[in-house]
Amino acid sequence: MLVAEHDLRVTNTAESAVPVRDINAKIEGWINRLGGLWVEGQLTQVNIKNTWKFSYLVLRDTEVEQSVQLTCPTELLRSMPALPKDGDRVVILGKPSYYTGRGSFSLRVLQIRQVGVGELLARIEALRRTLAAEGLFDPARKRRLPVLPTTVGLITGRGSHAEQDVLQVAKDRWEHVTFRVINTAVQGPSAVPQVIDALRTLDEDPEVDVIIIARGGGSVEDLLPFSEEALQRAVAEARTPVVSAIGHEPDNPILDNVADLRAATPTDAAKRVVPDAAEERALVREAQVRMSQALRTWVDRERHGLAALRSRPVLADPLRPITAGRDEVTQLRERARRCVSTYLAQQSSIVAGLRGQVSALGPAATLARGYSVVQVLPRDGSEPQVVTTIAQTDPGSQLRIRVSDGSITAATMSTTPAN
Repeated sequence: MLVAEHDLRVTNTAESAVPVRDINAKIEGWINRLGGLWVEGQLTQVNIKNTWKFSYLVLRDTEVEQSVQLTCPTELLRSMPALPKDGDRVVILGKPSYYTGRGSFSLRVLQIRQVGVGELLARIEALRRTLAAEGLFDPARKRRLPVLPTTVGLITGRGSHAEQDVLQVAKDRWEHVTFRVINTAVQGPSAVPQVIDALRTLDEDPEVDVIIIARGGGSVEDLLPFSEEALQRAVAEARTPVVSAIGHEPDNPILDNVADLRAATPTDAAKRVVPDAAEERALVREAQVRMSQALRTWVDRERHGLAALRSRPVLADPLRPITAGRDEVTQLRERARRCVSTYLAQQSSIVAGLRGQVSALGPAATLARGYSVVQVLPRDGSEPQVVTTIAQTDPGSQLRIRVSDGSITAATMSTTPAN
């Protein structure tokens, strides 16, 4: 016996199981007790026939993949200014209903109103202000597009003019660029979830360098998916740069503000994303010419400067400064020699004169004139002393008498004091 994993409170037993009709009746009673409520959404699967009393439609949420069945009196739909169609934004007053025969839930429409263009624009602008306040439009968070993408992701309608324009213009500009195209709905209730799924798929592909979301122009209602909040947040979370190429001027869905780059048209997106090979080659050739001219100009300027330097005397005869310096050193050396010789001669003459004076005044000259020097020789063997007084020479003292040509040894016989 299979048992459910969840903890259910069972009020009866397998032997006392209730029939389906009883369950449906209870559910119908619970739902019928609910009151009416206003619900907003986008119509899809609109099925209206004048011969039917009731028409059946599906109302989907504009941001997530959820919907509810509508049962609407056909007369109520015919009373509207225009019959609703897939993709219309409406507000309905509905009464929850449960049909026991099919076991299905739906909203029985009591009133239905189309959301006008003015109201749609007001809601778009309100959301635009909210996202701007959150910083989703901040230029600082926008990523740079690659200079030369190898693989471009493209999200657009199948077989659309936008797809053809982007692929054709890109291939004409750079034949080696490759595309990974994901076709999605670009209007109506399924557009937002499909575009978000395609965006996430391309964003996870490491080979995709940039993603283009493209669609041709259209009415406000047609472009409404590209102003839905869920898509804006998905684009803001993407790691790959995203280019918005929705509609033509003056179309301006919120995606233009959130994307990393806004292109005016799908063709403009291809031009902004893929560089023009011919223009790039022309730029390269122009750069080569400019660099060659600049290099030649620089070489000519340096050659002329070198010629000017070589024409200077110092470079015409590099040894000239050395020769001039050598001659100057020789002259200075000769002057120094002459100065030294003259100085030495002067000093020699002065020394000779001083020597003559010394000789004339010295002891030798005095001795030569007949004078002598008498020294007493102490008995203790100490140095001889010049005799200047008779007190130094006792009788018998040994004397040394120095004359001009030698010395005489004598002894003191007696001393006589001067009168």
